[in-house]
Amino acid sequence: MENALLIGLSRQTALARELDVIANNVANVTTNGFKARDARFREYLMPVAQANAFPLPDRRLSYVIDADTPLDMSAGAIEPTGNPLHAAIRGDAFFAVQTPAGERYTRNGAFEIDNEGRLVTSDGHLVLGQSGPITIGPEETGVSIAPDGALLTSQGERGRIRLVRFEQPQALENVGANLFTSSGPPQVATAARVEGGALERSNVKAVLEMSRLMDVNRAYTSLSSMLSRMDELQRQAISRLADTNA
Repeated sequence: MENALLIGLSRQTALARELDVIANNVANVTTNGFKARDARFREYLMPVAQANAFPLPDRRLSYVIDADTPLDMSAGAIEPTGNPLHAAIRGDAFFAVQTPAGERYTRNGAFEIDNEGRLVTSDGHLVLGQSGPITIGPEETGVSIAPDGALLTSQGERGRIRLVRFEQPQALENVGANLFTSSGPPQVATAARVEGGALERSNVKAVLEMSRLMDVNRAYTSLSSMLSRMDELQRQAISRLADTNA
């Protein structure tokens, strides 16, 4: 009975984790450049130790444990916005930005110009060019972003937006609002291209995520009810054993 409760609890914990992942995906359906995550689990068998001298060996018990929540790196829809400071990436790459906590990476190209004339993200983080931050003078006009990431104005090229890639982008960790960090060093993204005047939307498939949310919620509720019944059976068994011994 105890083993059955523990196995059920491990499954319930896994379902709760999956609900959190799906809920976060649904909450970011309209977030530019957002990459959905998936919940993955694996079987954990107990006992891992073996004692062949036992006349009756222990039964193998199958638990559920959280394996990973990798990023879905499929591209979101790219939509023209008409804003010359907006940029979308076509290919395997990220924009590099400077934050108070250090260098971070994003697919959100909703850029703007701050009060000091610097190219920044919608959160105010500096967009890094190949030679550092990119600055535009107040008198400059005709701003556009070329496919190679070059930011062009009436004064010529003002800098080239830095694009980076990672060997294992699925392992990137979320930091704050739509930013990522990596334990490994980034590489130069030579194959990716930038589409100016456009934004990459979230790659979350809203209908699919809502369907998953209902399925997981239904499974969680059903499992919770089953565990409650098993706990009640255990209480009744203990009570009857106590009455018999008395």
